[in-house]
Amino acid sequence: MRPVFTTVFLILCLGFAAPSLAEQAKEMDTRELIVEAGEYKMDLKTGLMTFPNGTVLRSGDAVLKADQATVNKDTGEVLASGNVRIQNAGMVWIGDHVRYNFKTGQMLTDKFRAGSPPIFAGGEALTGSNIGNPTNQVYTATNAFITLDDYSNPLLTVRARRLKIVPGEKFSARGTTLRLGPVPFFYLPHFSQDISLGGGVSKPAFTMTPGYRSRFGATLRGAYNTKLTESVDAKLHVDYRSERGPGIGPDLNFHLGDWGDATFKYYYLYDRDPETNSFNSNFPHNRQRAEFNWLASPSTNTTFKSRASFQTDEGVRREFFEGEYRNNVQPGTFVEARHAWENFSLSIIASPRLNTFFETVERLPELKLTGFRQQLGASPLFYESESRVGFLRRRFAETNSPSGADFETTRADSYQQVVLPMNAFGWLNFTPRVGGRFTTYGSSDGPGANTQQINRAILNTGGEISTKASRTWAGVRHGMFDLDGLRHIVEPSANFVYVPKPDARPGEIPQFDSEIASLHLLPIEMPDYNAIDSVDSQNVVRIGLRNRLQTKRDGQLEDWLDWNVFSDLRLSRAAGQNTFSDVWSDLKFRPRSWLSFNSLVRYEPHAGSLRMAFNSILLTPNNTWHWRLGHFYLRDDFSASPTAWGAGNDLVTSTLYYKVNENWGLRASHYFDVREGELREQTYTVYRDLRSWTSALSFRIRNNTTIENDFAVVFTFSIKAIPRFDHGEDGIERDAFLNY
Repeated sequence: MRPVFTTVFLILCLGFAAPSLAEQAKEMDTRELIVEAGEYKMDLKTGLMTFPNGTVLRSGDAVLKADQATVNKDTGEVLASGNVRIQNAGMVWIGDHVRYNFKTGQMLTDKFRAGSPPIFAGGEALTGSNIGNPTNQVYTATNAFITLDDYSNPLLTVRARRLKIVPGEKFSARGTTLRLGPVPFFYLPHFSQDISLGGGVSKPAFTMTPGYRSRFGATLRGAYNTKLTESVDAKLHVDYRSERGPGIGPDLNFHLGDWGDATFKYYYLYDRDPETNSFNSNFPHNRQRAEFNWLASPSTNTTFKSRASFQTDEGVRREFFEGEYRNNVQPGTFVEARHAWENFSLSIIASPRLNTFFETVERLPELKLTGFRQQLGASPLFYESESRVGFLRRRFAETNSPSGADFETTRADSYQQVVLPMNAFGWLNFTPRVGGRFTTYGSSDGPGANTQQINRAILNTGGEISTKASRTWAGVRHGMFDLDGLRHIVEPSANFVYVPKPDARPGEIPQFDSEIASLHLLPIEMPDYNAIDSVDSQNVVRIGLRNRLQTKRDGQLEDWLDWNVFSDLRLSRAAGQNTFSDVWSDLKFRPRSWLSFNSLVRYEPHAGSLRMAFNSILLTPNNTWHWRLGHFYLRDDFSASPTAWGAGNDLVTSTLYYKVNENWGLRASHYFDVREGELREQTYTVYRDLRSWTSALSFRIRNNTTIENDFAVVFTFSIKAIPRFDHGEDGIERDAFLNY
């Protein structure tokens, strides 16, 4: 006898009677039971097929493989033994002795293992079927477990006396215990783990982070992820800090189909020893944070988005959610709806203030109509516009008492512009423009402003000229600088803006949308310049020069050098201004595929000194180590300019990662204050690969200038199958492994 293979319907050969076997095969074809491989014997009286040396059987999407099997062609039942594997509904079942029915899906086995990677389960006395509903298989098992560890003896398991399995959908159980090896350490009244295809599992069900921080004492941060319904999943945070107290709160994620996704986060903590604010007043004991975010596009070109952010005091996010605080120091609250057509978009936004200790401009509401740049009929002219109207209220921060400087008024603003793009000689681009802005303010109300109705009309004109030239040296080769051919592209440009003196100067009108502190040079061209209430006379040319050197690496075009330099030439100067503004330089240099250098520099030519410099070098020569070295310099700016940023910095940063071997890795990060000659922050992490887990032990020391020094040590672990952190997240977000 020899193996038999079929691809469409059942083919049986080498039996005891060839004509009889052909008839049997034809009958089995109608039942769609296909033998893909196996040597067999058939009992013509009972119709049982015996496969003593292994077989592979298929019916629809179900596939069974075993060392020995007996098949009943009439009932579809298979009695299999020896390394039995059944694959069906995205799951794999493994056992030594299994009774399985291809027609009903009924399965009986004593001991089994099952999995829908990265979730696995095992147990005893498995039984179940899909009788009455072929698409709804349900199995139950006793003395079972669920794990993310794909090994015969998993380390972390969820144990249950009775486990319910819905293939392709979920594992669920009641009265479960979380065990580390044989030791139970956490009880759950109910546990459910989604295993639906398409990414139902994205984060581990449990996370725990033990550690110590000098500000908090011993800490234990825990979280439990679960799917409440098909459209709602949740994460419950349960934390304890020995010196500050407990904290708890849920994160809810709503998946609303055409109405997008929404998240709600709430966290409450009882702070036994609260710190003080900038006015040396204690924060409250009961501290809370709540945030809601929603983004939806229910139809083409229609978008809804909103965010509501509340906290009981300005320090709760800074102290207990450092990662969120770094990303957004002062989160706002707003609701916005927007619809776009081919040439226009209409939006309405409302932004009330929820946190009285933050300064806020409330829009209650504001309506905006934007006209995209569009051609005017068959003419060469193009038109663009931006108009808005709303009720605005500027509210200053309240600390110990209500602010006495708030003010409010209605404002309507409209900006219209016509441009004429032209090209001369096939290489020179010139785009003159002329536009106007009209703004009307109602009578302001409030102690911070005392103005009557004001109308302001502004003329805006100018033009932009630019060109591009290039030259290629295809034969250039250089091993040290990794050059394979070279192309130089140069792009000079000049943008002229003229705005005559308006009939109402910034000091005469209420300030809502005004210039704010910025490290970058602000735009000079409207509507990119959107500080509506700070518009004043201008007569300036922004001169720019961009140089790019490109080469080929690994068959792909890559920028070897990209350098953009620009500055403003002020044809008319305001009080305190020089002829030239600061010079801005943005440089990206990659002399090797594993070596890159980035530089942002702001230089003041009048004083002949740097105002800002941010330079960094990244070395990634191999998979063993990489090193990022940076220097950030910011000169103090306490001038009367509205864009002054205040105190500066002079920091040297370093992040080094070294892979010792397949099991160990090291990372060290340092932040050195050059002005004070002190190491402000240092973080060290040791990584360990533990079979199907990874772990990290992190230490951080901060030398603070205004509060006591802060020391933290945290132990984190993650499952490889469902990583707790995205790849490289701890390198990008340096607080990720510290779980803050």
